[in-house]
Parts: sequence; structure tokens; C-alpha cells
Amino acid sequence: MKNKIIATVLTAVMALGLMAGCAKKKDDTVIRVGSLKGPTTIGIVNLMDKASKGEAEGKYEFAMSAAPDEITAKVVSGEIDIALVPANLAAVLYNKTEGQVTAIDINTLGVLYCVTGDPSVTSIKDLAGKTVITTGQGASPEYSLRYLLDMNWINDCEIEFRSEATEVAALLAEDPSLIAVLPQPFVTVACAQNESIGIAFSLEDEWQNVSDGLGMVTGVTIVRNDFLKDHPDAVTTFIKEHEESVNKANSDLDTTASLVVANEIIGKEPLAKKAIPECNIVCITGDSLKSNLYEYLYILFTADPKSVGGKLPGEDFYFKG
Repeated sequence: MKNKIIATVLTAVMALGLMAGCAKKKDDTVIRVGSLKGPTTIGIVNLMDKASKGEAEGKYEFAMSAAPDEITAKVVSGEIDIALVPANLAAVLYNKTEGQVTAIDINTLGVLYCVTGDPSVTSIKDLAGKTVITTGQGASPEYSLRYLLDMNWINDCEIEFRSEATEVAALLAEDPSLIAVLPQPFVTVACAQNESIGIAFSLEDEWQNVSDGLGMVTGVTIVRNDFLKDHPDAVTTFIKEHEESVNKANSDLDTTASLVVANEIIGKEPLAKKAIPECNIVCITGDSLKSNLYEYLYILFTADPKSVGGKLPGEDFYFKG
């Protein structure tokens, strides 16, 4: 009888050991995250802060870039695992890598505005015969602007590109008669630097006017498929913590503004507090991710196939996790 009891206890102990061995281990892989200086990074500054304090559930390394091509090059080379990029560049990367990236969420909606001190400019139609300064050559700002010009039969608007939004804002501060297309938060910064400058119109409003009420999708978060395959739980954790960070950015202006200044996205907290609510920061996933992003990319594709890399991404582009 005693031997039977011992055998039963040993069996139970072994079973518990096997269960512990089979239990799911936390994925402690460090996720390398790249974002652009602007709204996409504002959406993750609270996560960046948590990670720096060791309070985040996942482990992260963050890198902020001034230009989209800096991030895309690192995604292609495998130096970045998750990237927050312009929506059309997500599609371009999908095609360039032959389907090796997946869109996991939409991180920003319409954030582009026409800014000028020229009182004659109040709508996209007023850009006829004018010169517009902007950033984002080869990315959403360029293709969105060109699409709106085409849809309004404007073929004599000259577009001049600069590498950074801060450079455009500085030019406006010097000469308010210039016309620029800028994303938030740089719109708020430019207007604060020169009282003669104001918002002429929102590209989001103009987009809805010619797209049956559909909105713009400015920023998308993508992941390399190799990383997603090897670390699905880590990616799921990032999405959850990204959403939490976005919610805090939209609800806790004081903390977020302080972090935005600390990360040198905006120079002063009062400006940051004013700009953050205008940045349209979101974390849209699931069916809404696909429906919104597909419609936006389809419009760009029909206007200019090269804007999305020559063809629309396949079903596997949209994360269903």
C-alpha cells in the first residue's frame, strides 16, 4: 500500500513537471521599432517611456527617423522588426519584399493641412497656378496631394519637396506668403512661429469631398513576416501596448506633451498640448484595419499604381490575429 502511495505521488509530481515544461513561456525577444518624427511617434511615446522604466510587458528598442526612406531601408535589411510608416509605403514595402510584411494596425488618420498666410487660398482649387512646399516625396503626403489636384482638374500646381517638416515650418516662419502642406504637429508649430500663418484647409476634408466621404489613412504599422512567424506573442503584446499608449496620448495631455518635448518632436509643452488632439492618433485593428486601409490604397492605386508599388497588396497583407 505504501509503495502504491509513493508511486501515485511520483506520478503526480512528474505530471506537474511535464505541465510546467509545456507551459507557454513569455517571449522575451527585443522588438526593434522604427517610427517617424511626428504623429506616429507621438502615439508610442508613452510606451517608449514605460519601456525605458522597465514597466512594459514587452521588450523594445525604439528608433525615430526624420524621413520615411530611412525606415523602409531598415525594414528591407531586417534592422527593424516593426515600423510605423506612411500608408502607401506599407503597400510599397509589401510589393518590394514580395509579400514579406504585414499591416497590423492603422496608427494615424488625416493629419495633413495646407498652411499659408496667403488669404486667397481657402481650398484645393485655389492651388491652381501656385507653388506648394511639402515633405514626404514618394509617400502619402505627395500622392494624397497629387490625387486631390487631379480630382479637381488642377495640372499647373508646382510641388517642391523638402526632406523634413521642420524645414518647411522654418521657411513659412520667414515668409508667410509661401504655401505648404504639412502634417500635425508641425502645423501647430508653424502657426505659432508666425501669427500671419494659418490653416487654409484640411486635406482630409478635401479627400472626403472627392471620395464619397471616405477618410484618409496617413500612417500604418507593419511587421516583418519572419519576425511575426517566430514571435507572434511578442507582436500581439506590442499591438496591445500600442493601443494603450495611443489611449493615454489622447487622454493624458500633460504626461504625453512632456514626453513629446523630451523626445524632441515639439519644442515646448504648450505647443505639444495644442497639437496632440489634432494629430488624429489611433490604433485601428481587425476588420476596420482592412476595410479602411484597402479603400485608401485602392483610391491611390487607381490614381497612380506606382504609389502603392505597382499593385494592391493581397489578403495576406492584413493582420487577422
